[in-house]
Amino acid sequence: MVFTETVLGQEVKKDTAFTVYSTFIKERKKYPEISIVKLKEYKNVMVKKAIVYKSIDNRNLLLDAFYNTSKLNPAVILIHGGGWKSGSKEHMQPMAAKIASKGYACFAVEYRLSDEATYPAGIIDVKNAIQFIKSNAKKYHIDTTKIAVLGCSSGGQMAALVGTTNGHQKLETTKKGIPSASVQAIIDIDGVLAFKHPESKEGDMASWWLGGTYEEIPEIWNQASALYQTDKNTPPILFINSQYPRFHAGRDDMIKILDEYKIYSEIKNIPNSPHPFWLLHPWFETTTNYIIKFLDRTFK
Repeated sequence: MVFTETVLGQEVKKDTAFTVYSTFIKERKKYPEISIVKLKEYKNVMVKKAIVYKSIDNRNLLLDAFYNTSKLNPAVILIHGGGWKSGSKEHMQPMAAKIASKGYACFAVEYRLSDEATYPAGIIDVKNAIQFIKSNAKKYHIDTTKIAVLGCSSGGQMAALVGTTNGHQKLETTKKGIPSASVQAIIDIDGVLAFKHPESKEGDMASWWLGGTYEEIPEIWNQASALYQTDKNTPPILFINSQYPRFHAGRDDMIKILDEYKIYSEIKNIPNSPHPFWLLHPWFETTTNYIIKFLDRTFK
Protein backbone atom coordinates (compact mmCIF):
# COMPACT_ATOMS: atom_id res chain seq x y z
CA MET A 1 0.00 0.00 0.00
CA VAL A 2 1.32 3.44 -0.95
CA PHE A 3 0.09 6.64 0.68
CA THR A 4 1.25 10.21 1.11
CA GLU A 5 2.40 11.28 4.58
CA THR A 6 3.05 14.81 5.80
CA VAL A 7 6.40 14.98 7.60
CA LEU A 8 7.67 18.31 8.94
CA GLY A 9 5.25 20.10 6.65
CA GLN A 10 6.23 18.19 3.51
CA GLU A 11 4.34 15.50 1.63
CA VAL A 12 6.27 12.25 1.21
CA LYS A 13 5.11 9.13 -0.65
CA LYS A 14 5.28 6.08 1.64
CA ASP A 15 5.00 2.37 0.83
CA THR A 16 3.88 0.43 3.89
CA ALA A 17 4.24 -3.08 2.47
CA PHE A 18 7.12 -3.84 4.85
CA THR A 19 6.60 -3.04 8.52
CA VAL A 20 7.79 -4.63 11.75
CA TYR A 21 4.24 -5.61 12.68
CA SER A 22 3.42 -7.19 9.31
CA THR A 23 6.69 -9.11 9.55
CA PHE A 24 5.75 -10.34 13.02
CA ILE A 25 2.29 -11.47 11.91
CA LYS A 26 3.74 -13.32 8.94
CA GLU A 27 6.61 -15.02 10.75
CA ARG A 28 4.82 -16.07 13.94
CA LYS A 29 2.93 -18.71 11.94
CA LYS A 30 6.19 -20.61 11.63
CA TYR A 31 7.90 -19.26 14.76
CA PRO A 32 5.18 -18.91 17.44
CA GLU A 33 7.70 -17.99 20.16
CA ILE A 34 8.82 -14.75 18.52
CA SER A 35 8.22 -11.19 19.72
CA ILE A 36 8.85 -7.72 18.31
CA VAL A 37 12.02 -5.91 19.38
CA LYS A 38 11.12 -2.67 21.16
CA LEU A 39 13.18 0.50 21.43
CA LYS A 40 14.87 0.63 24.85
CA GLU A 41 16.20 3.63 26.74
CA TYR A 42 19.80 3.50 27.98
CA LYS A 43 21.13 5.89 30.60
CA ASN A 44 24.36 6.49 28.67
CA VAL A 45 22.67 7.16 25.31
CA MET A 46 21.39 10.54 24.16
CA VAL A 47 18.68 10.50 21.49
CA LYS A 48 17.82 13.13 18.91
CA LYS A 49 15.31 12.28 16.21
CA ALA A 50 14.25 13.79 12.89
CA ILE A 51 17.50 15.65 12.22
CA VAL A 52 17.58 17.11 8.72
CA TYR A 53 20.79 15.99 7.03
CA LYS A 54 19.92 16.92 3.45
CA SER A 55 17.35 18.98 1.54
CA ILE A 56 16.39 18.39 -2.08
CA ASP A 57 14.01 21.05 -3.42
CA ASN A 58 11.27 20.96 -0.76
CA ARG A 59 12.16 17.46 0.46
CA ASN A 60 14.06 17.02 3.74
CA LEU A 61 15.84 13.75 4.47
CA LEU A 62 16.10 12.85 8.14
CA LEU A 63 18.20 10.77 10.50
CA ASP A 64 17.89 9.72 14.13
CA ALA A 65 20.97 9.96 16.36
CA PHE A 66 21.79 7.70 19.31
CA TYR A 67 25.07 8.66 20.97
CA ASN A 68 26.91 9.31 24.22
CA THR A 69 29.22 12.11 25.27
CA SER A 70 31.83 10.10 27.19
CA LYS A 71 34.56 10.50 24.55
CA LEU A 72 35.10 10.45 20.78
CA ASN A 73 33.38 7.27 19.66
CA PRO A 74 33.32 5.29 16.42
CA ALA A 75 30.15 5.90 14.42
CA VAL A 76 27.73 3.45 12.82
CA ILE A 77 25.32 4.43 10.04
CA LEU A 78 22.28 2.11 9.89
CA ILE A 79 20.29 1.52 6.69
CA HIS A 80 16.86 -0.10 6.85
CA GLY A 81 15.53 -2.78 4.51
CA GLY A 82 12.29 -3.12 2.58
CA GLY A 83 13.22 -4.08 -0.97
CA TRP A 84 14.43 -0.53 -1.80
CA LYS A 85 10.72 0.36 -1.98
CA SER A 86 9.40 0.20 1.58
CA GLY A 87 10.60 0.25 5.17
CA SER A 88 11.56 3.04 7.55
CA LYS A 89 14.53 4.30 9.54
CA GLU A 90 12.44 3.62 12.67
CA HIS A 91 13.05 -0.10 12.05
CA MET A 92 16.70 0.45 12.95
CA GLN A 93 16.17 2.42 16.17
CA PRO A 94 16.30 -0.52 18.64
CA MET A 95 19.55 -1.75 17.11
CA ALA A 96 21.01 1.77 16.99
CA ALA A 97 20.25 2.32 20.68
CA LYS A 98 21.69 -1.03 21.73
CA ILE A 99 24.95 -0.53 19.79
CA ALA A 100 25.25 3.05 21.05
CA SER A 101 25.03 1.82 24.64
CA LYS A 102 28.29 -0.07 24.05
CA GLY A 103 30.29 3.06 23.21
CA TYR A 104 29.28 4.00 19.67
CA ALA A 105 27.46 6.87 17.98
CA CYS A 106 24.67 5.42 15.83
CA PHE A 107 22.54 7.02 13.14
CA ALA A 108 19.40 5.51 11.59
CA VAL A 109 19.12 7.10 8.16
CA GLU A 110 16.20 7.86 5.88
CA TYR A 111 16.87 7.69 2.12
CA ARG A 112 14.80 8.03 -1.04
CA LEU A 113 13.06 4.79 -1.99
CA SER A 114 12.26 3.54 -5.49
CA ASP A 115 8.80 5.18 -5.65
CA GLU A 116 10.54 8.51 -5.16
CA ALA A 117 13.88 8.13 -6.95
CA THR A 118 15.79 5.32 -8.66
CA TYR A 119 19.41 4.25 -8.18
CA PRO A 120 21.85 5.79 -7.41
CA ALA A 121 19.78 8.35 -5.46
CA GLY A 122 19.53 6.25 -2.27
CA ILE A 123 23.25 5.50 -2.27
CA ILE A 124 24.10 9.16 -2.72
CA ASP A 125 21.70 10.00 0.14
CA VAL A 126 23.47 7.61 2.51
CA LYS A 127 26.88 8.96 1.51
CA ASN A 128 25.59 12.49 2.10
CA ALA A 129 24.38 11.39 5.53
CA ILE A 130 27.88 10.14 6.33
CA GLN A 131 29.32 13.48 5.23
CA PHE A 132 26.80 15.34 7.40
CA ILE A 133 27.66 13.18 10.39
CA LYS A 134 31.38 13.75 9.90
CA SER A 135 30.79 17.48 9.53
CA ASN A 136 29.02 17.43 12.90
CA ALA A 137 31.52 15.12 14.58
CA LYS A 138 32.09 17.41 17.54
CA LYS A 139 28.37 17.64 18.31
CA TYR A 140 27.93 13.86 18.29
CA HIS A 141 31.34 13.04 19.83
CA ILE A 142 32.57 11.04 16.82
CA ASP A 143 36.00 9.82 15.79
CA THR A 144 35.74 10.42 12.04
CA THR A 145 38.50 7.89 11.29
CA LYS A 146 36.28 5.08 12.59
CA ILE A 147 33.03 4.93 10.61
CA ALA A 148 31.03 1.78 9.90
CA VAL A 149 28.05 1.36 7.58
CA LEU A 150 25.46 -1.28 8.50
CA GLY A 151 22.39 -2.38 6.59
CA CYS A 152 19.71 -5.06 6.64
CA SER A 153 18.35 -6.87 3.55
CA SER A 154 18.17 -4.25 0.77
CA GLY A 155 19.87 -1.95 3.27
CA GLY A 156 22.63 -4.56 3.57
CA GLN A 157 23.11 -4.46 -0.19
CA MET A 158 23.33 -0.68 0.04
CA ALA A 159 25.78 -0.77 2.96
CA ALA A 160 28.08 -3.12 1.05
CA LEU A 161 27.94 -0.88 -2.01
CA VAL A 162 28.56 2.28 0.03
CA GLY A 163 31.61 0.64 1.59
CA THR A 164 33.04 -0.76 -1.64
CA THR A 165 32.72 2.60 -3.43
CA ASN A 166 34.78 4.73 -1.06
CA GLY A 167 35.87 7.79 -3.01
CA HIS A 168 33.84 7.07 -6.17
CA GLN A 169 33.19 10.53 -7.56
CA LYS A 170 29.87 9.70 -9.29
CA LEU A 171 28.33 8.72 -5.96
CA GLU A 172 29.82 11.31 -3.65
CA THR A 173 29.54 15.07 -3.22
CA THR A 174 33.05 16.49 -3.41
CA LYS A 175 33.09 20.16 -2.48
CA LYS A 176 35.73 22.08 -0.63
CA GLY A 177 35.22 21.83 3.11
CA ILE A 178 32.98 18.75 2.91
CA PRO A 179 34.52 15.58 4.36
CA SER A 180 34.63 12.37 2.36
CA ALA A 181 31.95 9.70 2.71
CA SER A 182 34.54 6.95 3.13
CA VAL A 183 33.93 4.28 5.76
CA GLN A 184 36.29 1.91 7.52
CA ALA A 185 33.98 -1.08 8.09
CA ILE A 186 30.91 -2.74 6.54
CA ILE A 187 28.20 -4.85 8.19
CA ASP A 188 25.92 -6.58 5.72
CA ILE A 189 22.92 -8.30 7.29
CA ASP A 190 21.32 -10.59 4.69
CA GLY A 191 21.90 -8.25 1.76
CA VAL A 192 22.83 -9.45 -1.73
CA LEU A 193 26.31 -8.69 -3.07
CA ALA A 194 25.41 -9.23 -6.73
CA PHE A 195 22.09 -8.61 -8.45
CA LYS A 196 22.86 -10.93 -11.37
CA HIS A 197 24.42 -14.10 -9.97
CA PRO A 198 23.67 -17.87 -9.91
CA GLU A 199 22.49 -17.52 -6.29
CA SER A 200 20.47 -14.34 -6.85
CA LYS A 201 16.70 -14.25 -7.38
CA GLU A 202 16.26 -10.51 -7.70
CA GLY A 203 13.45 -9.45 -10.02
CA ASP A 204 10.82 -6.70 -9.94
CA MET A 205 11.98 -5.07 -6.69
CA ALA A 206 15.50 -4.66 -8.00
CA SER A 207 14.23 -3.51 -11.41
CA TRP A 208 12.10 -0.77 -9.86
CA TRP A 209 15.04 0.53 -7.85
CA LEU A 210 17.68 0.18 -10.55
CA GLY A 211 15.46 1.70 -13.24
CA GLY A 212 15.03 -1.32 -15.54
CA THR A 213 15.61 -5.02 -15.97
CA TYR A 214 19.00 -6.68 -16.33
CA GLU A 215 18.33 -7.18 -20.05
CA GLU A 216 17.67 -3.45 -20.44
CA ILE A 217 20.49 -2.03 -18.28
CA PRO A 218 23.05 -4.75 -17.42
CA GLU A 219 25.75 -2.16 -16.73
CA ILE A 220 23.66 -0.58 -13.94
CA TRP A 221 22.89 -3.96 -12.34
CA ASN A 222 26.61 -4.70 -12.26
CA GLN A 223 27.55 -1.19 -11.12
CA ALA A 224 25.13 -1.50 -8.18
CA SER A 225 26.59 -4.87 -7.11
CA ALA A 226 29.21 -4.64 -4.36
CA LEU A 227 30.88 -7.83 -5.60
CA TYR A 228 31.99 -6.07 -8.78
CA GLN A 229 33.30 -3.04 -6.88
CA THR A 230 35.38 -5.04 -4.39
CA ASP A 231 39.12 -4.33 -4.55
CA LYS A 232 42.17 -3.65 -2.39
CA ASN A 233 40.47 -0.57 -0.92
CA THR A 234 37.45 -2.42 0.47
CA PRO A 235 37.25 -2.18 4.28
CA PRO A 236 36.75 -5.15 6.65
CA ILE A 237 33.27 -6.65 6.45
CA LEU A 238 30.96 -8.70 8.63
CA PHE A 239 28.25 -10.81 6.99
CA ILE A 240 25.33 -11.90 9.17
CA ASN A 241 23.03 -14.26 7.29
CA SER A 242 19.80 -16.17 7.59
CA GLN A 243 19.32 -19.69 6.28
CA TYR A 244 18.35 -18.48 2.79
CA PRO A 245 21.23 -18.39 0.22
CA ARG A 246 19.44 -15.93 -2.08
CA PHE A 247 19.97 -13.15 0.47
CA HIS A 248 23.75 -13.44 0.38
CA ALA A 249 24.20 -13.97 -3.35
CA GLY A 250 27.80 -13.21 -4.32
CA ARG A 251 29.13 -13.31 -0.75
CA ASP A 252 31.53 -16.23 -1.21
CA ASP A 253 32.91 -14.78 -4.45
CA MET A 254 33.46 -11.48 -2.67
CA ILE A 255 35.31 -13.18 0.17
CA LYS A 256 37.70 -14.76 -2.34
CA ILE A 257 38.65 -11.28 -3.53
CA LEU A 258 38.98 -10.00 0.03
CA ASP A 259 41.23 -12.94 0.89
CA GLU A 260 43.49 -12.11 -2.07
CA TYR A 261 44.07 -8.66 -0.58
CA LYS A 262 44.24 -10.00 3.01
CA ILE A 263 41.19 -7.94 4.02
CA TYR A 264 39.42 -9.25 7.10
CA SER A 265 35.94 -10.71 6.66
CA GLU A 266 33.72 -12.72 8.96
CA ILE A 267 30.53 -14.73 8.45
CA LYS A 268 27.95 -15.30 11.17
CA ASN A 269 24.92 -17.45 10.41
CA ILE A 270 21.58 -17.30 12.21
CA PRO A 271 20.21 -20.83 11.77
CA ASN A 272 16.50 -21.62 11.58
CA SER A 273 15.58 -17.97 11.26
CA PRO A 274 13.31 -15.94 8.97
CA HIS A 275 14.88 -13.41 6.63
CA PRO A 276 14.04 -10.34 8.82
CA PHE A 277 15.48 -11.94 11.97
CA TRP A 278 17.06 -8.69 13.24
CA LEU A 279 13.60 -7.22 13.94
CA LEU A 280 12.52 -10.05 16.23
CA HIS A 281 13.35 -11.88 19.42
CA PRO A 282 14.95 -14.39 20.00
CA TRP A 283 17.47 -13.42 17.27
CA PHE A 284 18.02 -9.72 18.05
CA GLU A 285 20.45 -10.20 20.94
CA THR A 286 22.57 -12.70 19.03
CA THR A 287 22.69 -10.36 16.03
CA THR A 288 23.68 -7.28 18.03
CA ASN A 289 26.31 -9.24 19.95
CA TYR A 290 27.92 -10.30 16.66
CA ILE A 291 27.88 -6.67 15.49
CA ILE A 292 29.39 -5.25 18.66
CA LYS A 293 32.16 -7.87 18.76
CA PHE A 294 33.08 -7.09 15.16
CA LEU A 295 33.04 -3.32 15.79
CA ASP A 296 35.16 -3.72 18.92
CA ARG A 297 37.66 -5.87 16.99
CA THR A 298 37.84 -3.33 14.17
CA PHE A 299 37.81 -0.05 16.08
CA LYS A 300 38.86 -0.60 19.70
